[in-house]
Amino acid sequence: MGMKVHGSLISPASMRVLACLYEKGLDFQFVPVDLATAQHKNNSFLALNPYGQVPAFEDGDLKLFESRAINKYIARVYTDKGTPLISSDPKKTAVINVWLEVEAQKYEPPANKLTFELAIKPMMGMATDDAVVKKQEDVLGKVLDVYEARFAESKYLGGDCFSLADLHHLPTMMLLMGTRVKTVFESRPHVRAWCADIMARPAWKKVVDMKAA
Repeated sequence: MGMKVHGSLISPASMRVLACLYEKGLDFQFVPVDLATAQHKNNSFLALNPYGQVPAFEDGDLKLFESRAINKYIARVYTDKGTPLISSDPKKTAVINVWLEVEAQKYEPPANKLTFELAIKPMMGMATDDAVVKKQEDVLGKVLDVYEARFAESKYLGGDCFSLADLHHLPTMMLLMGTRVKTVFESRPHVRAWCADIMARPAWKKVVDMKAA
């Protein structure tokens, strides 16, 4: 049956899974889900993700949802394909797992709120709440201060090699770098260099090309 990603190219979570698949060099079918017509709330989609959110993922008879869980599955099962995104070494795995948690619990909440205010709302014709932007920019800045210190001693979050811990930042990073809060990334030299590095990866460029098509 092969792999299928049911998602939307305006969804950061969908883009996260696509980036992982391209890094692994795997064949897959992208099945567009029309969020504007609430296709993600139809019974056929709810059978794939009962929460009615994109993406949903199929690999043969396996059905998954939640982008980070999907990526962990892809990285583990297809470890011999494409870019290694996890490690077989227990200590290196532990470090990568720490930063996977940091991304999900510390970085994602403010980044997601900023993405909604500065990228999603304008597309929907809604007004940006500047008070929310200011508050969340401050929160994100504190998170990135920790990243700046990390990158003073490590090229990537999980160590010397690019991993899922880095990849999971890409969708919101790209969207925010196109807004006025890009300075929160660019004002920190090590963070700025890391952003430029991972956003230039060929796999991520394929996702961007899909979005632009």
